[in-house]
Amino acid sequence: MRLGGRTAGLCYALAAGTIGVLSLSGCFTERQNEGAQLYTTHCASCHGDQGQGLERLIPPVAGTDYVARHRAELPCLIRKGLKGPLVVNGVEYNQVMPGHEDLTDSQITNLLNFLQTNWGNQNQPYTIREASELLGRCNGSDGQ
Repeated sequence: MRLGGRTAGLCYALAAGTIGVLSLSGCFTERQNEGAQLYTTHCASCHGDQGQGLERLIPPVAGTDYVARHRAELPCLIRKGLKGPLVVNGVEYNQVMPGHEDLTDSQITNLLNFLQTNWGNQNQPYTIREASELLGRCNGSDGQ
């Protein structure tokens, strides 16, 4: 069946639009899961695959008061690490946490948003602007 010029053009435009939307949805899906992937790569070996921590050695990140109460410090904690004691859910921990200088501001934002909204944590997600501004306080923002 032969299509007229106008109809054929419309069909090509719709097909191109559909392909474009499918391509974009793949990008968003990948970025949407980035926080979980980053957690698995950079955090799970210490904090556990479900954020449960390790006894009284390494604090949990699942269902913790610390994630909610220390929102402003969390971006720098991920970028620069932590030395010294902290209290999570009433338990004191005092281990060294390495920093992750290799992560971009965007990756830190996605990682934090994964923590903020999973495993019983029901906190407000970060915007990239907020995370970058907070990282600026510890000279940790890379502007990306």
